[in-house]
Amino acid sequence: MDLQTNVPPAAPAEGEAKARHVPHRWRNLAVLTGVSIVDNTEAGLTSTIFPSIAAALKLQSSHLGLLAALGKIIGVPAGPAWTWLAGKIGRRNTLIAITLTGGLFGAAAGFAQDFTQLLIFNGLMSAAMVGGGPIANAILADSFDDANRGKAVGYFYGFISLVSSFVGPVLALFTGLSNGWRYGMWTIGGICVLAGFLVAALYRDPGIGAAERQLADLSESKRHLSRVTVKSVLSIMKVPTFAIMMLSRLLSGHLLIAIFGIQFLVTERHFTNAVAATVLIPFGLAYFAGTVGGGWFLALLDRAVPHHGRVAYIQGAQLFFAAVAFFGTQFHYDGIGIYAIFWGLMGFGQGLNPSVNRSIVAAVILPELRGQAFAIFLAIFETIGWAIFSLGAGALAASLGIQAVFLGTLVILMVINAVVLTGLYVTYPRDVARVTDTLEARRQEALGL
Repeated sequence: MDLQTNVPPAAPAEGEAKARHVPHRWRNLAVLTGVSIVDNTEAGLTSTIFPSIAAALKLQSSHLGLLAALGKIIGVPAGPAWTWLAGKIGRRNTLIAITLTGGLFGAAAGFAQDFTQLLIFNGLMSAAMVGGGPIANAILADSFDDANRGKAVGYFYGFISLVSSFVGPVLALFTGLSNGWRYGMWTIGGICVLAGFLVAALYRDPGIGAAERQLADLSESKRHLSRVTVKSVLSIMKVPTFAIMMLSRLLSGHLLIAIFGIQFLVTERHFTNAVAATVLIPFGLAYFAGTVGGGWFLALLDRAVPHHGRVAYIQGAQLFFAAVAFFGTQFHYDGIGIYAIFWGLMGFGQGLNPSVNRSIVAAVILPELRGQAFAIFLAIFETIGWAIFSLGAGALAASLGIQAVFLGTLVILMVINAVVLTGLYVTYPRDVARVTDTLEARRQEALGL
């Protein structure tokens, strides 16, 4: 007879229970989606209506590259600055400031009379909205423990892409009107402002370190979070895993599909702006499936193959995207339908990334430094990558064509990226252990043990 049959399972430790149930975490996730949708790398709302902007202002693909690049370059100082401000006035107040400022500049871009004005106002909107990404990712890391973080990030980026996949075609409908792109820009600005009101009404900050097993049952005053200094922020870049992830972000050529994807279908496959924009729907739906399904699969993989499973997963995501991009962009097909299928597969491949790369970064950085880490990862290194891709692709597209540019960035560079990520097999387990030991030491100190 099994003597354990009628014995109830042991209750989880107090810290663990709280770590899994941070108050308001799902509501916060939903609110943060609105904050990140406009300037999210994987969305690219402004790029959706660029063909019509180009027709109205007599622009070329190189102008799109400059528009996207400046919007990101300006985020290099802006992203860390917003993160610093969040440490001074609180994350909630900073998110409100970000969205309202971004909305004003987005609306101003709709009144632009020439490319210079459009460039300035769109760049200022990006400088505002770029701050939302690092702060949102840090909040998610404070709201969900490591075992569930991939799922949460998957839902977060999945819903961003899902919403933008429908907003994009709606914006494209404006392009059928005279100066319809202006209505598109005003709508983008309105989305920013609406997101700010939602933050003010619904967001509740979980507190730094709220989801960590070692710290969750301690008050914030007892978590012994180290003071954030310039020295501590610079120390982030010395973490081997983080260094590899930053290099990987510079090699993430798949991000270019959000900038030049619609322009490629219009200029090289000769679809209208409105028809080309319909591929955003399968892209967004499949991206949602990739992020959400990937987050759940990552959780299973973590249990089966701790640490190394995440590395194999992120490598596989790069190779999958490269294969699909090759067949989807290097051959001519009749009708928008086949391109919609390939865009859906590319969306799925791209969607596999956020749940794992954000989880990897969060796992190797101490809680109080995660906001700065994500600012470096997303606002600086992703920005540098975008700037290089946007300017380089825009210039090369004029002479080689976007198809040739896609071969180099969406296919070849992604394979190289997968090879670079091999280094994580060595560094990632070590860096996770270092963070775990540090947090455990803080707990022992706080409890006087």
